[in-house]
Amino acid sequence: MKTRITDLLGVKYPIVQAPMGWIARAQLASAVSNAGGLGIMETSSGDLDAVRAEIKLMRELTDKPFGLNVALAFVRDPDIVSFVVDQGVKFITTSAGDPMKYCGALKAAGLTVFHVVPSLRAALRAVEAGVDGLVVEGGEGGGFKNARDVSTMVLLPLVCERVGVPVIAAGGIADGRSMAAAFALGAEGVQMGTRMVSSAESPVHPNWKQAILDAQETDTVFLNRMGPGPALRALRTDKTTAYEIDGGSGARDEFKTAQALYFGGDMEASIALCGQVAGRIDEIKPVAAIIDETMAEFEAVMATLARRFAPQRANA
Repeated sequence: MKTRITDLLGVKYPIVQAPMGWIARAQLASAVSNAGGLGIMETSSGDLDAVRAEIKLMRELTDKPFGLNVALAFVRDPDIVSFVVDQGVKFITTSAGDPMKYCGALKAAGLTVFHVVPSLRAALRAVEAGVDGLVVEGGEGGGFKNARDVSTMVLLPLVCERVGVPVIAAGGIADGRSMAAAFALGAEGVQMGTRMVSSAESPVHPNWKQAILDAQETDTVFLNRMGPGPALRALRTDKTTAYEIDGGSGARDEFKTAQALYFGGDMEASIALCGQVAGRIDEIKPVAAIIDETMAEFEAVMATLARRFAPQRANA
């Protein structure tokens, strides 16, 4: 399959794994790259020494392309551009901040840069900054969010109608059917977060994976809508329900104990970031199976739609 995304990223399939803090490291990202997609390593944890070691391990686990994310709101090293360049990674996504801040320097170093956007205004700003492409993320996705969330169904075609750069769709993508929908709305690639968190190669504790499998489509909460800082979408637990009731203004502080949940399995120790698509996930599968099944279903759905509707329109 060829799109502008596969050409820019040098991958077999236009499927990208979301760069989730602490989670998006070599074990998961290499599985995605080896399966034909693009694994993306995180820096949002702030532990650049660990990230550097994980990138070294990544190169031992795969010879396929992979990327690195810079979450601008979480940058602690003022020389983050030099850090990125020193890693020899060719594809970068930036997120959670103004793309003008680092885009020029990253592109001057010869890197391909995509920026994650939650609104049309942010997309136009990123294009003005000179990005090579966009990750357009609807509010149903998990993780940190714009407080004024817009669904992928609305945001994706809105942005694609106004920009000429290639777009990766994020938020609500878990399989070939949702990938086909994203392509119908203008995307040329998709990003999966929650689906990859629940994969066999994901390093998170089995309790978190099981919570995703048990979740219904209504079992996420949108917290901290009134700030300060970004809003976020997470799994519903006793802790997040309490934050939902009081507005969630202190929710971000909970990530000080994130690893007790992520890797210790205590689902009340912190906040489990998660998208609404958890309601459509009911099985833990290896990354390769997820990607292979996604592509097979995508192709089947596109072919079925063409058979069912294109002839009718032609004969009308």
